[in-house]
Amino acid sequence: MPEQSIERVLNGRAWEEFCDTLKASGEVVLRDQSPTGALDRAEGFRYLSRVARMALGQFVEMPDPMAPVLRRTADPSMKLGCDNPDSYYLMANISGECEYRIRGQRGTVPYLSLSTYYGGYGGGRAGCGGTISLGELEISADGSFEILVSTQEQPGNWLPMDPETNQMIIRQTHHDRQSEAVFAFEIERLGATEAPAPLDPTRFHDALLASSQYVRTCANLFADWTESYAETPNQLVVRDVSGAQGDPALFYYQGYWTIAENEALVIHATPPQCEYWNFQVNNYWIESLDYRFHKIDINHTQAYYEPDGSFRIVVAHRDPGVPNWLQTAGHTHGTMGLRWVNASEHPKPTCEVVALSDVDRVGRMATPSR
Repeated sequence: MPEQSIERVLNGRAWEEFCDTLKASGEVVLRDQSPTGALDRAEGFRYLSRVARMALGQFVEMPDPMAPVLRRTADPSMKLGCDNPDSYYLMANISGECEYRIRGQRGTVPYLSLSTYYGGYGGGRAGCGGTISLGELEISADGSFEILVSTQEQPGNWLPMDPETNQMIIRQTHHDRQSEAVFAFEIERLGATEAPAPLDPTRFHDALLASSQYVRTCANLFADWTESYAETPNQLVVRDVSGAQGDPALFYYQGYWTIAENEALVIHATPPQCEYWNFQVNNYWIESLDYRFHKIDINHTQAYYEPDGSFRIVVAHRDPGVPNWLQTAGHTHGTMGLRWVNASEHPKPTCEVVALSDVDRVGRMATPSR
């Protein structure tokens, strides 16, 4: 009831519940199955703080689908669920009961998708309501474009919504993060004539509690994923992300890696015809390792290929002297992910742990990237 929610804001009970739920989220880091090293524990608690930042932005700071705001989500210091170092993510809260207009200005990033979603990570009905990609957009000669977002089909650029839509995600994926410019976007609700109302105590009550529950749900969900991967270490397995706000154009492999100081993990595959692929090294909590300072990811434009078109990626603590080496950034174990995007097929890579001194015998890559 609204009166009860207001009372809980007034007497501080809502804040206490928020704090109690955040505290309980720490149980994930202390699970019996979770690693006990100081680095893993520190990263685990830092991860919870990062997800809390993400959740407060989504539920408390910019929650209103009547006045949507595009905000950065995963970035170099706020990570979740095998975040792609090549991707620039934007998110907005929207509603299937409304209609929206997105205005954009073209950048030079080669991959772009806009998707709407219903449901969430907590179970129940969840999925993608619609997607529009760069190749489908009608863009003016000056690089500008507009997209209508609605449940009813619209002429021109149209992004469909499910009636229960609650969120939109824009993904821009680089081939070269240093040289490519992202698209610019803004969003408005059609029919909006007034400024948003002041903060509503009842809605704040619900948003505050939803944010802490989001932290707990995400922490448990992705820890469960890691524990399942650890049952078959140093292997990649199919991961369905359709219920976790994944890109519908993406086919995922994820896994758990662990190697000794004198070992290397060699990943081998022949890529299919696809728009993009990448492989990345993550920590235990499925956060990408710090790609600002370490080479922990590689994509289809950066890889060196064998004469037969296949690639071999080497994950090792030290440089083995071959191309496609990815660093572990001080970690002895963690998770990993490979994406095929808009692929004609989805070949499963093979993974093999070898002695670091034997990496060159496994296959020296000498063909420049294609």
